[in-house]
Amino acid sequence: MSSLVVAIVLFAAFLHAAWNAAIKVGANKYFNTVLVTSGAGLVCALVLPFVRQPAFESWVFMLASVALQVVYFYLLAAAYRHGDMSQAYPIMRGTAPLLVALVSGSVIGEAVPALRWLGLGMLVLGIIGLSLAGQTKTEDRSQALSSRGFALLNACFIAAYTVVDGIGVRKSGAPAAYTMWIFLLTALVLLAVIMLRDRQAFFTYIKGKYLLGIAGGAGSVASYGLALWAMTLAPVAAVAALRETSILFATGIAVWILHEKISARRLAAILIAVAGAVVIRYT
Repeated sequence: MSSLVVAIVLFAAFLHAAWNAAIKVGANKYFNTVLVTSGAGLVCALVLPFVRQPAFESWVFMLASVALQVVYFYLLAAAYRHGDMSQAYPIMRGTAPLLVALVSGSVIGEAVPALRWLGLGMLVLGIIGLSLAGQTKTEDRSQALSSRGFALLNACFIAAYTVVDGIGVRKSGAPAAYTMWIFLLTALVLLAVIMLRDRQAFFTYIKGKYLLGIAGGAGSVASYGLALWAMTLAPVAAVAALRETSILFATGIAVWILHEKISARRLAAILIAVAGAVVIRYT
């Protein structure tokens, strides 16, 4: 991958960690999730009329991605409701690239070079090690176990929509519009559900939080849009893996913003993840 692509994917990784923190910081993780996705949908609705629209053959992938991402957001809220961001985030984002790499050869037709497998292995090992390196003082044991379960299940959905979108964005001929339609449609589905189930409670909760929704939504659109754009220029598995260095940014946010305690063993695991990212960069 070129240095430009690497820099853009790393910036996308930072944005991803930031909007996840916006979901984690509130009292109601599910309402925060809908707030952020609604902000993303609003941003996309305003911009979509002015960009080139995706090709017809990409819409089946787009709709499949929306279905997967609706479930992803539900599982994301559940994982953060039960555990620390520094626990759930690494499992979700660390397991997914390995799953993507395992299927990218047969599904996308991209072979993963042997040396890149080493980088992938180091990155995944470091990230999983980071999440399993010991329970922190802010975590309850039973809640942490539930969080891990939701996070592991969500990793499967992350891998699934990554592969689907890796194919769909290439068929679309319009990466920006493809991405924005996904966010808009996902937001509409989540909003429709909450309007039917928790309308009054939701509107009461989000009073005064509109800026959080817009900022988090814009960050989430930019993060995924940049990653999909990178997938048009570099192998999907490599981009997916490098993007998961967002765990490094998430760890910093968890410590300095959310005031979570990180053990020394988790910090050591970060170095392994960084080393894996470096190997991926130069293969």
